[in-house]
Amino acid sequence: MVPPMEYQNPVYRLDFPDPFVLYVNGQYYAYATNARGLHIQVLKSADLVNWKEAGVRGEALPQLPAWAEESKSFTWAPSVLARKGQFVLYYTTRLAAAERQCISYAVSDSPEGPFVDSSETPFVCQLEEGGSIDPEPFVDHDGALYLLWKNDGNCCGFPIYIYAQPLSEDGLRLLGEPVRLIAYDQEWETPLIENPSMVAHDGKYYLIYSGNWWESRNYAVGYAICETPLGPCVKPQNEPVLASAGRHVGPGGASFFRDAGGKLWVAYHAWREPYVGYPAGMRRLYLAQVDFDAGKPVFRRPEAEP
Repeated sequence: MVPPMEYQNPVYRLDFPDPFVLYVNGQYYAYATNARGLHIQVLKSADLVNWKEAGVRGEALPQLPAWAEESKSFTWAPSVLARKGQFVLYYTTRLAAAERQCISYAVSDSPEGPFVDSSETPFVCQLEEGGSIDPEPFVDHDGALYLLWKNDGNCCGFPIYIYAQPLSEDGLRLLGEPVRLIAYDQEWETPLIENPSMVAHDGKYYLIYSGNWWESRNYAVGYAICETPLGPCVKPQNEPVLASAGRHVGPGGASFFRDAGGKLWVAYHAWREPYVGYPAGMRRLYLAQVDFDAGKPVFRRPEAEP
């Protein structure tokens, strides 16, 4: 476990967008959107500060399913669920037949992979709402599982929502029906919301999400408080809860995780001034410790310190 603030962001200095961190048996594994010719990036660390490539030269998912478009630029926003010796990788890829982003999953007996996707069709694919992206599992205190995601409505002029739906115990089947948790409805979020992540705290469920345009300084993280993992949810404020700090700008793609001692953290990416956007910039891996103050999440990050 890293003592409070005894590290500097970014903790990994290469491009590592939409990060997700998982702790398994003394190691932290971090997964991210495509970069450097990889479908899904994977790193590992013993201390959250010193990271190195894991998997096969940093690749968690060597092969996409047959229905997906074979383009590494369309594999996004991975997350991993540990289930009784098996690991389930949820990720976004492109349904070639429809030219829309959809959600799939792959499995492995190791958190490093290689993960194998043997699906014949997407796992979640709301074509009537533009597609589906940014999946992340949530495990409740009673062990109940849920999948969070976003419909890709901004691709084609549809309304945008964050969804949740129960999962089977093994994480491989959706149960019941999807529920809309929040919508894109605040000025700072323009033009979209995405990248949901959830944590339980003090009898409530805290949902964080990214808003605004990912390739800008105004990208940021908002939050909502939910009564249950399936809502209803309310946004307590009309501004981000995690925004640019100094030269570290456009934070987003945030995901909650717990360290070896149970401390709550969030992994996210950010640009560094003046290199915002590609090809000059990179979305590097950042970490913040999470506390709660009067029911509001507080993200303690070294770049925001005086």
